[in-house]
Amino acid sequence: MSGISMRGHILRLGHIADGLTRRVENMGAGLSQALFEPVVRLGVTGLARSGKTVFITSLIANLLQGGRMPQLRGVALGRVEAVMLQPQPDLTLPRFAYETHLSALTADQPHWPQSTRAISELRLSFLVRPTGLMGAVTGPRRVHLDIVDYPGEWLLDLALLGKTYGEWSAQTLARLASHDFGAPFLAALRGIDGMAPLDEPLATQLAAAFTTALSTAHQNGFADCTPGRFLLPGDLAGSPALTFAPLPPAPGAPRTSLWYQMERRYNAYKSKVVTPFFRDHFSRIDRQIVLADVLGAIHSGPQAVEDLRHAMAGVMTAFRPGHNRFLAPLLGGRRVERILFAATKADHLHHSQHARLSAITERLMAEATARARFAGALTQSIALAGLRVTVEETHMHNGEPLECVRGTLSEGGAQAAFFPGDLPQDPARILSPAQQGDTRWLDGDYAAMAFAPAKLGPNAGPGLPHIRLDRAAEFLFGDRLL
Repeated sequence: MSGISMRGHILRLGHIADGLTRRVENMGAGLSQALFEPVVRLGVTGLARSGKTVFITSLIANLLQGGRMPQLRGVALGRVEAVMLQPQPDLTLPRFAYETHLSALTADQPHWPQSTRAISELRLSFLVRPTGLMGAVTGPRRVHLDIVDYPGEWLLDLALLGKTYGEWSAQTLARLASHDFGAPFLAALRGIDGMAPLDEPLATQLAAAFTTALSTAHQNGFADCTPGRFLLPGDLAGSPALTFAPLPPAPGAPRTSLWYQMERRYNAYKSKVVTPFFRDHFSRIDRQIVLADVLGAIHSGPQAVEDLRHAMAGVMTAFRPGHNRFLAPLLGGRRVERILFAATKADHLHHSQHARLSAITERLMAEATARARFAGALTQSIALAGLRVTVEETHMHNGEPLECVRGTLSEGGAQAAFFPGDLPQDPARILSPAQQGDTRWLDGDYAAMAFAPAKLGPNAGPGLPHIRLDRAAEFLFGDRLL
Protein backbone atom coordinates (compact mmCIF):
# COMPACT_ATOMS: atom_id res chain seq x y z
CA MET A 1 0.00 0.00 0.00
CA SER A 2 1.40 3.41 -0.96
CA GLY A 3 2.13 6.12 1.56
CA ILE A 4 -0.65 8.27 0.14
CA SER A 5 -3.31 5.58 0.40
CA MET A 6 -2.08 4.56 3.86
CA ARG A 7 -2.34 8.19 4.99
CA GLY A 8 -5.88 8.33 3.62
CA HIS A 9 -6.83 5.25 5.66
CA ILE A 10 -5.26 6.75 8.78
CA LEU A 11 -7.20 9.98 8.29
CA ARG A 12 -10.46 8.10 7.80
CA LEU A 13 -9.80 5.95 10.87
CA GLY A 14 -9.04 9.07 12.88
CA HIS A 15 -12.31 10.63 11.72
CA ILE A 16 -14.22 7.50 12.72
CA ALA A 17 -12.49 7.44 16.11
CA ASP A 18 -13.37 11.10 16.71
CA GLY A 19 -17.00 10.34 15.85
CA LEU A 20 -17.10 7.36 18.22
CA THR A 21 -15.50 9.41 20.99
CA ARG A 22 -18.09 12.16 20.52
CA ARG A 23 -20.91 9.61 20.67
CA VAL A 24 -19.53 8.08 23.87
CA GLU A 25 -19.20 11.52 25.46
CA ASN A 26 -22.74 12.44 24.42
CA MET A 27 -24.03 9.14 25.78
CA GLY A 28 -22.31 9.74 29.12
CA ALA A 29 -23.72 13.25 29.34
CA GLY A 30 -27.15 11.96 28.33
CA LEU A 31 -27.04 9.25 30.99
CA SER A 32 -26.18 11.82 33.65
CA GLN A 33 -29.03 14.09 32.53
CA ALA A 34 -31.59 11.32 32.31
CA LEU A 35 -30.81 9.66 35.63
CA PHE A 36 -29.31 12.23 38.01
CA GLU A 37 -29.30 15.99 37.45
CA PRO A 38 -31.59 17.03 34.56
CA VAL A 39 -30.33 19.70 32.20
CA VAL A 40 -32.53 22.03 30.16
CA ARG A 41 -30.70 23.59 27.20
CA LEU A 42 -32.52 26.82 26.38
CA GLY A 43 -31.71 28.46 23.07
CA VAL A 44 -32.27 32.22 22.93
CA THR A 45 -32.19 33.81 19.52
CA GLY A 46 -33.71 36.61 17.55
CA LEU A 47 -32.83 38.95 14.76
CA ALA A 48 -30.97 42.21 15.35
CA ARG A 49 -32.53 44.73 17.75
CA SER A 50 -34.87 42.11 19.19
CA GLY A 51 -33.39 42.39 22.70
CA LYS A 52 -31.70 39.00 23.23
CA THR A 53 -28.98 40.31 25.53
CA VAL A 54 -31.42 42.29 27.68
CA PHE A 55 -33.84 39.35 27.87
CA ILE A 56 -31.15 36.96 29.14
CA THR A 57 -29.66 39.49 31.56
CA SER A 58 -33.05 40.31 33.09
CA LEU A 59 -34.04 36.64 33.27
CA ILE A 60 -30.86 35.74 35.15
CA ALA A 61 -31.09 38.75 37.47
CA ASN A 62 -34.69 38.04 38.44
CA LEU A 63 -34.02 34.33 39.00
CA LEU A 64 -30.91 34.95 41.09
CA GLN A 65 -32.49 37.72 43.17
CA GLY A 66 -35.84 35.98 43.57
CA GLY A 67 -37.89 38.96 42.49
CA ARG A 68 -40.66 39.82 40.06
CA MET A 69 -41.40 36.23 38.97
CA PRO A 70 -44.90 35.49 40.35
CA GLN A 71 -45.99 33.51 37.25
CA LEU A 72 -43.07 31.06 37.55
CA ARG A 73 -44.80 28.43 39.64
CA GLY A 74 -41.66 26.78 41.03
CA VAL A 75 -40.66 30.11 42.57
CA ALA A 76 -44.18 31.19 43.60
CA LEU A 77 -44.84 27.87 45.35
CA GLY A 78 -41.52 27.92 47.18
CA ARG A 79 -40.23 24.81 45.41
CA VAL A 80 -37.05 26.58 44.29
CA GLU A 81 -34.86 26.87 47.37
CA ALA A 82 -31.81 28.45 45.76
CA VAL A 83 -30.46 29.58 42.39
CA MET A 84 -26.82 30.14 41.56
CA LEU A 85 -24.50 30.62 38.62
CA GLN A 86 -22.28 27.68 37.80
CA PRO A 87 -19.29 27.20 35.49
CA GLN A 88 -20.58 26.60 32.00
CA PRO A 89 -20.31 23.01 30.76
CA ASP A 90 -18.76 23.84 27.37
CA LEU A 91 -15.31 25.31 27.97
CA THR A 92 -14.83 26.09 24.28
CA LEU A 93 -17.64 28.69 24.21
CA PRO A 94 -17.44 32.27 25.48
CA ARG A 95 -19.33 32.85 28.70
CA PHE A 96 -22.37 35.13 28.47
CA ALA A 97 -21.11 38.34 30.08
CA TYR A 98 -23.98 38.62 32.56
CA GLU A 99 -22.22 40.84 35.10
CA THR A 100 -21.04 43.29 32.44
CA HIS A 101 -24.49 43.55 30.87
CA LEU A 102 -26.19 43.95 34.26
CA SER A 103 -23.78 46.75 35.17
CA ALA A 104 -24.72 48.58 31.98
CA LEU A 105 -28.44 48.37 32.78
CA THR A 106 -28.11 49.37 36.45
CA ALA A 107 -25.41 52.05 36.24
CA ASP A 108 -25.92 55.62 37.46
CA GLN A 109 -26.24 56.47 33.77
CA PRO A 110 -27.82 53.25 32.47
CA HIS A 111 -27.24 52.27 28.85
CA TRP A 112 -28.00 49.36 26.59
CA PRO A 113 -25.37 46.58 26.60
CA GLN A 114 -23.61 45.44 23.46
CA SER A 115 -25.76 43.20 21.27
CA THR A 116 -25.14 39.55 20.50
CA ARG A 117 -22.44 39.07 17.87
CA ALA A 118 -21.40 35.47 18.53
CA ILE A 119 -22.53 32.40 20.43
CA SER A 120 -22.17 32.35 24.22
CA GLU A 121 -23.40 30.22 27.10
CA LEU A 122 -24.17 30.40 30.81
CA ARG A 123 -25.43 27.83 33.35
CA LEU A 124 -27.91 28.47 36.15
CA SER A 125 -28.47 25.74 38.71
CA PHE A 126 -31.67 25.41 40.76
CA LEU A 127 -32.02 23.59 44.06
CA VAL A 128 -35.56 22.25 43.84
CA ARG A 129 -37.47 20.72 46.76
CA PRO A 130 -39.68 17.82 45.61
CA THR A 131 -43.05 17.29 47.27
CA GLY A 132 -44.65 14.16 48.70
CA LEU A 133 -43.02 11.06 50.12
CA MET A 134 -40.27 10.97 47.49
CA GLY A 135 -39.21 14.47 48.41
CA ALA A 136 -38.88 13.53 52.07
CA VAL A 137 -36.67 10.58 51.13
CA THR A 138 -34.44 12.09 48.48
CA GLY A 139 -34.22 15.72 49.62
CA PRO A 140 -33.67 18.65 47.24
CA ARG A 141 -32.51 17.91 43.70
CA ARG A 142 -30.49 19.99 41.25
CA VAL A 143 -31.81 21.14 37.89
CA HIS A 144 -29.46 22.90 35.49
CA LEU A 145 -30.48 25.52 32.94
CA ASP A 146 -27.94 26.05 30.17
CA ILE A 147 -28.75 29.28 28.35
CA VAL A 148 -27.28 29.37 24.85
CA ASP A 149 -27.31 32.80 23.21
CA TYR A 150 -26.72 33.01 19.47
CA PRO A 151 -27.52 35.49 16.68
CA GLY A 152 -30.72 34.86 14.78
CA GLU A 153 -28.86 35.61 11.57
CA TRP A 154 -26.91 32.39 12.13
CA LEU A 155 -30.14 30.48 12.60
CA LEU A 156 -31.47 31.67 9.24
CA ASP A 157 -28.32 30.27 7.64
CA LEU A 158 -29.46 26.74 8.47
CA ALA A 159 -31.97 27.01 5.63
CA LEU A 160 -29.00 27.22 3.23
CA LEU A 161 -28.10 23.60 3.96
CA GLY A 162 -30.93 22.47 1.70
CA LYS A 163 -30.15 24.84 -1.17
CA THR A 164 -27.63 24.61 -3.97
CA TYR A 165 -25.67 27.67 -4.99
CA GLY A 166 -27.81 28.01 -8.11
CA GLU A 167 -31.06 27.85 -6.11
CA TRP A 168 -29.81 30.34 -3.53
CA SER A 169 -28.56 32.72 -6.23
CA ALA A 170 -31.87 32.69 -8.11
CA GLN A 171 -33.92 33.33 -4.96
CA THR A 172 -31.58 36.04 -3.68
CA LEU A 173 -31.38 37.90 -6.98
CA ALA A 174 -35.18 37.86 -7.27
CA ARG A 175 -35.52 39.31 -3.75
CA LEU A 176 -32.91 42.01 -4.44
CA ALA A 177 -34.70 42.97 -7.65
CA SER A 178 -37.95 43.60 -5.76
CA HIS A 179 -36.46 46.14 -3.32
CA ASP A 180 -34.65 49.44 -3.75
CA PHE A 181 -31.74 48.32 -1.56
CA GLY A 182 -30.81 45.70 -4.16
CA ALA A 183 -30.31 48.19 -7.02
CA PRO A 184 -26.60 49.04 -6.36
CA PHE A 185 -25.58 45.39 -6.25
CA LEU A 186 -27.57 44.52 -9.37
CA ALA A 187 -25.89 47.45 -11.12
CA ALA A 188 -22.47 46.12 -10.08
CA LEU A 189 -23.48 42.72 -11.42
CA ARG A 190 -24.49 44.07 -14.83
CA GLY A 191 -22.11 42.86 -17.55
CA ILE A 192 -20.43 40.26 -15.32
CA ASP A 193 -19.75 36.99 -17.14
CA GLY A 194 -19.88 34.00 -14.80
CA MET A 195 -18.13 31.88 -17.42
CA ALA A 196 -15.06 34.15 -17.43
CA PRO A 197 -11.95 33.14 -15.47
CA LEU A 198 -11.92 34.02 -11.77
CA ASP A 199 -10.72 37.55 -11.13
CA GLU A 200 -10.05 37.81 -7.38
CA PRO A 201 -10.37 41.62 -7.11
CA LEU A 202 -13.68 41.40 -8.98
CA ALA A 203 -14.91 38.63 -6.66
CA THR A 204 -13.97 40.76 -3.65
CA GLN A 205 -15.81 43.79 -5.10
CA LEU A 206 -18.96 41.75 -5.76
CA ALA A 207 -18.89 40.28 -2.24
CA ALA A 208 -18.49 43.78 -0.76
CA ALA A 209 -21.38 45.15 -2.85
CA PHE A 210 -23.56 42.21 -1.81
CA THR A 211 -22.67 42.75 1.86
CA THR A 212 -23.64 46.42 1.52
CA ALA A 213 -27.02 45.38 0.09
CA LEU A 214 -27.59 43.03 3.04
CA SER A 215 -26.56 45.71 5.52
CA THR A 216 -28.90 48.27 3.94
CA ALA A 217 -31.78 45.78 4.02
CA HIS A 218 -31.00 45.10 7.67
CA GLN A 219 -30.98 48.81 8.53
CA ASN A 220 -34.36 49.22 6.83
CA GLY A 221 -35.99 46.62 9.07
CA PHE A 222 -35.76 43.56 6.81
CA ALA A 223 -35.11 40.26 8.55
CA ASP A 224 -34.05 37.73 5.93
CA CYS A 225 -30.43 38.81 5.37
CA THR A 226 -28.60 35.56 4.69
CA PRO A 227 -25.79 34.59 4.76
CA GLY A 228 -25.77 35.84 8.33
CA ARG A 229 -21.99 35.87 8.77
CA PHE A 230 -21.71 38.55 6.10
CA LEU A 231 -23.18 40.94 8.70
CA LEU A 232 -21.48 39.29 11.70
CA PRO A 233 -18.25 37.87 10.26
CA GLY A 234 -16.21 37.57 13.46
CA ASP A 235 -12.84 35.93 12.77
CA LEU A 236 -14.01 34.94 9.27
CA ALA A 237 -13.76 38.51 7.97
CA GLY A 238 -11.88 38.59 4.68
CA SER A 239 -11.77 34.82 4.25
CA PRO A 240 -12.73 33.17 0.92
CA ALA A 241 -15.68 31.55 2.72
CA LEU A 242 -17.21 35.06 2.94
CA THR A 243 -16.06 36.22 -0.49
CA PHE A 244 -18.92 35.15 -2.71
CA ALA A 245 -22.13 36.62 -4.08
CA PRO A 246 -25.15 35.44 -6.06
CA LEU A 247 -24.71 35.19 -9.82
CA PRO A 248 -27.06 34.48 -12.75
CA PRO A 249 -26.98 30.88 -14.06
CA ALA A 250 -23.92 29.77 -16.02
CA PRO A 251 -24.55 26.17 -17.16
CA GLY A 252 -21.40 24.17 -17.73
CA ALA A 253 -19.10 26.76 -16.16
CA PRO A 254 -15.49 25.45 -16.12
CA ARG A 255 -13.56 24.94 -12.88
CA THR A 256 -11.53 28.10 -13.41
CA SER A 257 -14.60 30.30 -13.91
CA LEU A 258 -15.99 32.97 -11.61
CA TRP A 259 -19.31 31.11 -11.28
CA TYR A 260 -17.64 27.81 -10.35
CA GLN A 261 -15.43 29.44 -7.71
CA MET A 262 -18.37 31.34 -6.23
CA GLU A 263 -20.24 28.04 -5.99
CA ARG A 264 -17.21 26.43 -4.35
CA ARG A 265 -17.03 29.16 -1.72
CA TYR A 266 -20.76 28.99 -1.06
CA ASN A 267 -20.45 25.24 -0.46
CA ALA A 268 -17.46 25.86 1.84
CA TYR A 269 -19.56 28.34 3.82
CA LYS A 270 -22.22 25.67 4.32
CA SER A 271 -19.78 22.88 5.24
CA LYS A 272 -17.24 24.84 7.30
CA VAL A 273 -19.43 27.49 8.95
CA VAL A 274 -23.11 26.49 9.00
CA THR A 275 -22.84 22.73 9.51
CA PRO A 276 -20.50 22.91 12.57
CA PHE A 277 -22.87 25.37 14.25
CA PHE A 278 -25.80 23.02 13.70
CA ARG A 279 -23.87 19.94 14.79
CA ASP A 280 -22.08 21.34 17.84
CA HIS A 281 -24.66 23.72 19.27
CA PHE A 282 -28.06 24.03 17.67
CA SER A 283 -28.89 20.31 17.49
CA ARG A 284 -28.44 20.02 21.29
CA ILE A 285 -31.13 22.56 22.22
CA ASP A 286 -34.42 21.27 23.66
CA ARG A 287 -36.25 24.52 24.55
CA GLN A 288 -36.20 27.63 22.37
CA ILE A 289 -37.34 31.24 22.47
CA VAL A 290 -37.34 33.30 19.27
CA LEU A 291 -37.45 37.04 19.91
CA ALA A 292 -38.73 39.37 17.21
CA ASP A 293 -39.06 43.14 16.99
CA VAL A 294 -42.58 42.97 15.55
CA LEU A 295 -43.27 46.61 16.39
CA GLY A 296 -40.14 47.65 14.49
CA ALA A 297 -41.26 45.68 11.44
CA ILE A 298 -44.74 47.26 11.56
CA HIS A 299 -43.14 50.70 11.77
CA SER A 300 -40.95 49.88 8.72
CA GLY A 301 -44.01 48.96 6.64
CA PRO A 302 -45.86 46.03 5.07
CA GLN A 303 -42.86 44.71 3.15
CA ALA A 304 -40.79 44.46 6.34
CA VAL A 305 -43.65 42.59 8.05
CA GLU A 306 -43.87 40.11 5.17
CA ASP A 307 -40.11 39.68 5.22
CA LEU A 308 -40.26 38.93 8.96
CA ARG A 309 -43.04 36.38 8.39
CA HIS A 310 -40.98 34.70 5.67
CA ALA A 311 -37.88 34.70 7.89
CA MET A 312 -39.72 33.13 10.81
CA ALA A 313 -41.07 30.40 8.53
CA GLY A 314 -37.48 29.79 7.43
CA VAL A 315 -36.36 29.65 11.06
CA MET A 316 -38.83 26.83 11.67
CA THR A 317 -37.27 24.70 8.94
CA ALA A 318 -34.07 24.67 11.01
CA PHE A 319 -35.69 23.26 14.14
CA ARG A 320 -36.24 19.60 14.91
CA PRO A 321 -39.46 20.01 16.89
CA GLY A 322 -41.01 17.18 18.84
CA HIS A 323 -41.13 15.52 22.22
CA ASN A 324 -37.98 14.25 23.94
CA ARG A 325 -38.57 10.78 25.33
CA PHE A 326 -36.75 9.55 28.42
CA LEU A 327 -33.85 8.03 26.50
CA ALA A 328 -33.52 10.83 23.92
CA PRO A 329 -30.49 12.46 25.63
CA LEU A 330 -28.87 9.02 25.92
CA LEU A 331 -29.25 8.30 22.22
CA GLY A 332 -28.30 11.79 21.04
CA GLY A 333 -31.66 12.51 19.42
CA ARG A 334 -32.50 15.87 20.99
CA ARG A 335 -35.61 17.66 19.76
CA VAL A 336 -36.98 21.11 20.51
CA GLU A 337 -39.92 20.38 22.81
CA ARG A 338 -41.15 23.93 23.37
CA ILE A 339 -40.85 27.02 21.18
CA LEU A 340 -41.90 30.48 22.34
CA PHE A 341 -42.29 33.28 19.79
CA ALA A 342 -42.00 36.58 21.63
CA ALA A 343 -42.69 40.09 20.36
CA THR A 344 -40.32 42.29 22.34
CA LYS A 345 -40.54 45.94 23.42
CA ALA A 346 -44.09 45.54 24.71
CA ASP A 347 -43.30 48.45 27.03
CA HIS A 348 -43.39 50.72 23.97
CA LEU A 349 -47.17 50.17 23.96
CA HIS A 350 -49.86 50.88 26.53
CA HIS A 351 -50.96 47.63 28.17
CA SER A 352 -54.36 47.94 26.49
CA GLN A 353 -52.65 47.07 23.19
CA HIS A 354 -50.56 44.13 24.38
CA ALA A 355 -53.22 41.56 23.47
CA ARG A 356 -53.31 42.97 19.94
CA LEU A 357 -49.54 42.69 19.62
CA SER A 358 -49.70 39.08 20.83
CA ALA A 359 -52.45 38.28 18.31
CA ILE A 360 -50.47 39.82 15.45
CA THR A 361 -47.39 37.85 16.50
CA GLU A 362 -49.37 34.61 16.65
CA ARG A 363 -50.74 35.16 13.15
CA LEU A 364 -47.31 36.23 11.90
CA MET A 365 -45.84 32.96 13.17
CA ALA A 366 -48.80 30.79 12.08
CA GLU A 367 -46.85 28.84 9.45
CA ALA A 368 -43.94 28.21 11.79
CA THR A 369 -46.28 27.27 14.63
CA ALA A 370 -48.23 24.79 12.49
CA ARG A 371 -45.04 22.92 11.58
CA ALA A 372 -43.91 22.71 15.19
CA ARG A 373 -47.27 21.54 16.52
CA PHE A 374 -47.59 18.92 13.80
CA ALA A 375 -44.26 17.46 14.95
CA GLY A 376 -45.40 17.36 18.57
CA ALA A 377 -43.81 20.49 20.03
CA LEU A 378 -45.62 22.97 22.26
CA THR A 379 -45.67 26.54 20.96
CA GLN A 380 -46.90 29.87 22.22
CA SER A 381 -46.79 33.53 21.18
CA ILE A 382 -46.43 36.34 23.68
CA ALA A 383 -45.71 40.07 23.94
CA LEU A 384 -43.03 40.88 26.52
CA ALA A 385 -40.32 43.30 27.57
CA GLY A 386 -37.13 41.93 29.10
CA LEU A 387 -36.61 45.31 30.74
CA ARG A 388 -39.44 47.77 31.20
CA VAL A 389 -38.21 51.30 30.50
CA THR A 390 -41.50 53.26 30.30
CA VAL A 391 -44.47 54.24 32.41
CA GLU A 392 -48.02 54.63 31.12
CA GLU A 393 -49.87 57.92 30.83
CA THR A 394 -53.17 59.12 29.41
CA HIS A 395 -53.27 62.40 27.47
CA MET A 396 -56.23 64.19 25.92
CA HIS A 397 -56.09 64.77 22.16
CA ASN A 398 -58.95 66.47 20.29
CA GLY A 399 -61.16 65.73 23.27
CA GLU A 400 -60.32 62.02 23.24
CA PRO A 401 -58.08 60.10 25.68
CA LEU A 402 -54.81 58.94 24.16
CA GLU A 403 -53.07 56.01 25.87
CA CYS A 404 -49.32 56.79 25.81
CA VAL A 405 -46.05 55.63 27.32
CA ARG A 406 -43.36 57.91 28.72
CA GLY A 407 -39.63 57.21 28.81
CA THR A 408 -36.14 58.65 28.46
CA LEU A 409 -35.07 59.13 24.85
CA SER A 410 -31.87 57.37 23.80
CA GLU A 411 -30.68 60.52 22.03
CA GLY A 412 -30.49 63.57 24.24
CA GLY A 413 -31.81 61.96 27.43
CA ALA A 414 -35.02 64.01 27.52
CA GLN A 415 -38.29 62.62 28.85
CA ALA A 416 -41.01 62.17 26.22
CA ALA A 417 -44.54 60.82 26.02
CA PHE A 418 -45.15 58.66 22.98
CA PHE A 419 -48.19 57.25 21.17
CA PRO A 420 -47.15 54.59 18.61
CA GLY A 421 -50.54 54.33 16.92
CA ASP A 422 -53.49 52.01 17.43
CA LEU A 423 -52.76 48.42 16.48
CA PRO A 424 -55.82 46.82 14.84
CA GLN A 425 -57.85 44.25 16.75
CA ASP A 426 -57.94 42.08 13.63
CA PRO A 427 -54.37 40.91 12.75
CA ALA A 428 -55.46 40.51 9.11
CA ARG A 429 -55.33 44.29 8.75
CA ILE A 430 -51.56 43.99 9.25
CA LEU A 431 -50.90 40.64 7.59
CA SER A 432 -53.04 41.05 4.46
CA PRO A 433 -51.40 44.25 3.13
CA ALA A 434 -48.02 42.68 3.88
CA GLN A 435 -48.78 39.52 1.90
CA GLN A 436 -50.30 41.54 -0.95
CA GLY A 437 -47.07 43.48 -1.40
CA ASP A 438 -48.35 46.91 -0.36
CA THR A 439 -45.59 49.44 0.22
CA ARG A 440 -47.35 51.40 2.98
CA TRP A 441 -50.24 51.14 5.43
CA LEU A 442 -53.46 52.55 4.01
CA ASP A 443 -55.41 52.92 7.25
CA GLY A 444 -52.81 53.15 9.97
CA ASP A 445 -49.88 55.31 11.03
CA TYR A 446 -47.38 53.46 13.20
CA ALA A 447 -44.35 55.06 14.79
CA ALA A 448 -41.38 53.81 16.80
CA MET A 449 -39.29 55.48 19.47
CA ALA A 450 -35.84 54.62 20.84
CA PHE A 451 -35.88 54.71 24.63
CA ALA A 452 -32.91 54.38 26.98
CA PRO A 453 -32.98 52.19 30.11
CA ALA A 454 -34.58 53.96 33.05
CA LYS A 455 -32.53 54.60 36.16
CA LEU A 456 -33.60 52.28 38.96
CA GLY A 457 -34.53 54.03 42.18
CA PRO A 458 -33.47 52.97 45.69
CA ASN A 459 -36.88 51.34 46.27
CA ALA A 460 -36.94 49.38 43.00
CA GLY A 461 -36.76 46.04 44.82
CA PRO A 462 -34.96 42.87 43.73
CA GLY A 463 -34.53 41.98 40.10
CA LEU A 464 -35.26 44.14 37.06
CA PRO A 465 -38.68 45.46 35.99
CA HIS A 466 -40.12 43.57 33.03
CA ILE A 467 -43.33 42.58 31.26
CA ARG A 468 -44.28 38.88 31.20
CA LEU A 469 -40.74 37.60 31.60
CA ASP A 470 -42.03 35.25 34.31
CA ARG A 471 -44.71 33.88 31.96
CA ALA A 472 -42.06 33.21 29.33
CA ALA A 473 -39.91 31.38 31.89
CA GLU A 474 -42.87 29.30 33.06
CA PHE A 475 -43.61 28.14 29.53
CA LEU A 476 -39.99 27.46 28.62
CA PHE A 477 -38.72 25.57 31.68
CA GLY A 478 -41.20 25.96 34.54
CA ASP A 479 -42.26 22.30 34.29
CA ARG A 480 -38.74 21.23 35.28
CA LEU A 481 -38.90 23.18 38.55
CA LEU A 482 -41.90 21.29 40.01
